[in-house]
Amino acid sequence: MAPGSDCSPQTTTLTCECIKGNNSVSTMEDQIDDTVGNLNQNIGKPPRDLSAARHWGSSSWLAEADSDIGIIGLKSAPEQKSEFQPVFRSGSCSEKGPKQYMEDEYICVDDLSENLGPGANIPSPGAFYGVFDGHGGVDAASFTKTNILKLIVEDAHFPSGIKKAVKSAFAKADHAFADAKSLDSSSGTTALTALMLGRTTLIANAGDSRAVLGKRGRAIELSKDHKPNCTSERLRIEKLGGVIYDGYLNGQLSVARALGDWHIKGSKGSKSPLSSEPELEEILLTEEDEFLILGCDGLWDVMSSQCAVTMVRKELMQHNDPERCSKALVKEALQRNSCDNLTVVVVCFSKDPPPKIEIPRSHRRRSISAEGLDLLKGVLNNGR
Repeated sequence: MAPGSDCSPQTTTLTCECIKGNNSVSTMEDQIDDTVGNLNQNIGKPPRDLSAARHWGSSSWLAEADSDIGIIGLKSAPEQKSEFQPVFRSGSCSEKGPKQYMEDEYICVDDLSENLGPGANIPSPGAFYGVFDGHGGVDAASFTKTNILKLIVEDAHFPSGIKKAVKSAFAKADHAFADAKSLDSSSGTTALTALMLGRTTLIANAGDSRAVLGKRGRAIELSKDHKPNCTSERLRIEKLGGVIYDGYLNGQLSVARALGDWHIKGSKGSKSPLSSEPELEEILLTEEDEFLILGCDGLWDVMSSQCAVTMVRKELMQHNDPERCSKALVKEALQRNSCDNLTVVVVCFSKDPPPKIEIPRSHRRRSISAEGLDLLKGVLNNGR
């Protein structure tokens, strides 16, 4: 990402179109209507910017992408009257990749009540997932994975105030890690978690891992990548006395938020340019929300959010197994020469595979003028 660029979630619209042949023959009138309509729509318009599709095309599955898939957009307003009840099931994959050591950790809890015991005050259904991308050793990632869920559910604000509980748990985990004398407090980790309580999903992110929602084929980014060069992070860092050298915070770290790294943060309680505070995003799941992808930056360095959603949806329609989807994403990232550890979690919200999306054909009849017919004939003759 270039210096000074913003780190807000993508709002670019990307449409992937695939023309498939069939044996039916449309009437001449329909063919003329559609062709002239396209000609009129394209007059005076610039070509579509397809730069967002730069990573597409490295695998055979992309060649058969359905035309109903392919939009990156903003989160839609929650549907308050929906009776949708999610069923959580997940799959994961974690590979060392080309690196010498594996420093990632992850957690998948499909049933919080079963995991925490009958005494826990957990709304049903409840689930919890997390990806922790460590650096400088695995201590920080392992410590956070082991303790973060416990710190959330034991917080005084849980479950009535889950945002306060999650933010408090991140701070407590960070400070407890600094006090753990047997661990290397100079190691660090990003932390990306997803807490599901009924239809409510709360994403918490500190670092450059990413959460992406699959919504009927569209990729909806639910977290920001906390890179030092992002405008909001750069301003916060500089306000607190930090500097950015060649994209690195204080010339040392390629992320702007992380747990651990106490050799950079200094003493507890001091204002540090390196923050452990997560950014939160809360959504209400609906029938259109099909799955969630949590991945470390090793995935997103070589694959767009939309590409990952398209791939997972196609895989789920074939075998409906989130575990195989996670493995497919990791395999694809390795084929694209990812140079980092790779950890991916795919969470489905239904026991059924995603449905095929049918795009209704317009039945409106149109007419064409003599001048339009002459124009069409000229275009067809020139194309021979």
